[in-house]
Amino acid sequence: MEYKGQKLLTYEIQYPQFASERFRSFARKLSVYYKAEATLYKKYHVTKLFQMAIDDYEYATANDFPVRAYEVLTNYTITYNDNCVLSLFFDRYEYTGGAHGMTTRSADTWNLKSGRRIELSEFFPGKKDYTSYIIDEINKQIANNMIDNSTLYFDDVKDLVRENFNEKNFYVVPGGIIIFFQLYEIAPYSNGIQAFLIPFKEGGAVPVRC
Repeated sequence: MEYKGQKLLTYEIQYPQFASERFRSFARKLSVYYKAEATLYKKYHVTKLFQMAIDDYEYATANDFPVRAYEVLTNYTITYNDNCVLSLFFDRYEYTGGAHGMTTRSADTWNLKSGRRIELSEFFPGKKDYTSYIIDEINKQIANNMIDNSTLYFDDVKDLVRENFNEKNFYVVPGGIIIFFQLYEIAPYSNGIQAFLIPFKEGGAVPVRC
């Protein structure tokens, strides 16, 4: 997107489109839903960012500062598609100047048969304290990572895990459930989005069956 001959913002918004013989109706609804989400994001948020980029451009040129182009990239990854369960996540990257951009992750897990989202609790039937179980599993993995120095975390990481744990921030993979934390929530930016596998096993998480 250009202003006064200067490219101020580039964007790419990817979204999934689905086809299914078995779940044809809901696959069509999902395709419409994600296309609408992408359209709304472009119409409102990207337009707002472009206006911000124009304001920054005017300020920069008036004060003889370098002009920095904004950047937006949204992509998706399908992590699980088996039986009637579909899981995917979206990474939305935005650069609006400064040292680096920011990526925000979101995720959806769907029951294609019933046509509804699958909640995290459904992977722990009969386990009322499943959130405590998940947090304990995450803290064990963090402790192991700290022993081998593979990942750097903030000093109060245990408190931060509990404070920032969000039941919506998960997706399914063949071996279990991935719980993720946004940038800066439990670790420095350089370590990226932190993700932890809660494996399917007896006494823990179990796959959702249709």
